[in-house]
Amino acid sequence: MNITDKQSDYVQEVTQKLQKSGIRAKADLRNEKIGFKIREHTLKRIPYMLVCGDQEMEAGEIAVRTRKGKDLGKFKVDDLISYIQDEVSSRKLNLEE
Repeated sequence: MNITDKQSDYVQEVTQKLQKSGIRAKADLRNEKIGFKIREHTLKRIPYMLVCGDQEMEAGEIAVRTRKGKDLGKFKVDDLISYIQDEVSSRKLNLEE
């Protein structure tokens, strides 16, 4: 999710990196308030919401929140991909036991 239109290109770039890594991701570039977008995606039970503002864009990072509202902090995109892939693989292991 972008906060303003200035981050749209960066958000699309991050979305493409996630998708190329096999992670289902969609960019929400609508011109809505960020609080509205977060609330809407929380109700849809989206596991991770990625928020990008000017600070994140300049640092090459992305702010991550869970669907329960927990703030996981800021991640570099490659670190986020590793984190999500680890989460997915650990859930598979739990299902096998």
